[in-house]
Amino acid sequence: MLLADNSFKISQIMYIIPIAWIYVTAMMAIAEATNSNGTVLGAIITFILYGLVPVGLILYFMGTPSRRRALREREIALRQDSSQPDADSLPTTDAVAPVREER
Repeated sequence: MLLADNSFKISQIMYIIPIAWIYVTAMMAIAEATNSNGTVLGAIITFILYGLVPVGLILYFMGTPSRRRALREREIALRQDSSQPDADSLPTTDAVAPVREER
């Protein structure tokens, strides 16, 4: 049972599922490699296609909300930094516009 004051987050606990799936696919690969009709190449392909690719996709999709949140926080911090005036309250650019050359 998880309590509100527990130091673990649900996202941290949910990593046990991909770890368990990697273990299952590793056992599948070992069974295929040691089988009399199996091959090591088949075991490697089994581990990659049934284990690493799906787990990688799931972990990427699980991390999408936190990446969006971090990007949003970074943009807000950048906006707040840019809205603060300089210490000397002078404009940051030239007040005179550059002259365009005519041809």
